[in-house]
Amino acid sequence: MRFTLAAFTCLLLSATISAQPAPSIVVLQPDRVFDGETMRTGWSVVVRGEGIDVAGPSVSVVAPAGARTIVLKGTTLMPGMIEGHSHLLLHPYNETVWNDQVLREPLALRVARAVNHARATLMAGITTVRDLGTEGAAYADVGLRQAINEGIIPGPRMLVAGPAMVVTGSYAPKGFAPEVAVPQGAEEADGLDGVVRVARGQIAHGVDLIKIYADYRWGPNGETRPGFTLDETRRIVEAANSSGRPVVAHASSVEGMRRAIMAGVETIEHGDEGTAEIWKLMVEKNVAFCPTLAAGDSTSQYAGWKKGVDPEPARLQRKRQSFKAALDAGVKMCFGGDVGVYAHGDNVRELELMVNYGMTPAAALIAATSGNASFFRQGERIGRVKPGLLADLIAVDGDPAANITQLRQVKFVMKGGRIFKE
Repeated sequence: MRFTLAAFTCLLLSATISAQPAPSIVVLQPDRVFDGETMRTGWSVVVRGEGIDVAGPSVSVVAPAGARTIVLKGTTLMPGMIEGHSHLLLHPYNETVWNDQVLREPLALRVARAVNHARATLMAGITTVRDLGTEGAAYADVGLRQAINEGIIPGPRMLVAGPAMVVTGSYAPKGFAPEVAVPQGAEEADGLDGVVRVARGQIAHGVDLIKIYADYRWGPNGETRPGFTLDETRRIVEAANSSGRPVVAHASSVEGMRRAIMAGVETIEHGDEGTAEIWKLMVEKNVAFCPTLAAGDSTSQYAGWKKGVDPEPARLQRKRQSFKAALDAGVKMCFGGDVGVYAHGDNVRELELMVNYGMTPAAALIAATSGNASFFRQGERIGRVKPGLLADLIAVDGDPAANITQLRQVKFVMKGGRIFKE
């Protein structure tokens, strides 16, 4: 009995020790630090609790008593990446087409997938996502955000848009008999009072931003045509901004983009038909651009294009040209690939295409960190390696400013001072 009691005491002591929380102070020593703007060599970073306490030359950084030191040899430490256009409630269209995801997949199934998507996203070095529409899953993103914030599941910080807003008759699924009421992938709204009512309803449900479809494929022959009028869009922006929330716009046509820009949206998503006049207007109005290059690259391959073997489809050639024109015009570029069309965790694919289409790796790094933080009104919290900001930090092998594909080699992930990958 005495032996059993002693053994039990040892086991209890062992369990107590192993359950102790990690040190609240961590010193990170990589080969180099990308601080969100500039690559620094010979730097160390001290994390205290959930925030960055010190960042600077290693010779001047003294490890506090009781700190844990982590040597990240051969790596670049940088802010966690910020994905600008994600749909955690969707999965790749070559697995299940969009219509079937919206109409046939139970909400519980979609949420279960999203839990895995959130984990894969965080492990890929994405510590924040702007999730731009649940596509038929109502406000499941609000609950997913809460589960992550409460530590129930691992995942990135989420800025959520709920169901998004469309004009009646413009969105999808379509192709059903007129007498059949078909669930839509977004919330319909019409008229000056109606759009304000829907926007405020979404705000009441807990969204962080309002997403509108400024245009969609609802013309007489299925062509892309504008949806909300300029006045309707202005009313949405006014209602959202008065609550402290931005508005972002899916917009591909020239007129859809023009209305959204003039109404005061903060980012344009897709922008396939952008012109020199549109890019100039975006610069004048300080509107950023999420080109979502990886979505088109993916859907073209799903349709049979053999990348690297077949000539690039005309659609992608036009996208390449318009992206370069926007870049040359000085339009602010977001990192946001429309993830969900393709696999979550493969987010870096968008950055690789941005570089392939003409952006420098260094500029792409800025877009994925301090740039997106600024565009999304998060610059006082995340996006830089700077004292006082949240310790959302990742380390990747090599130097991604020289080779953007190094962003796939994520060796360390910390969010809010908590280590998720080491």
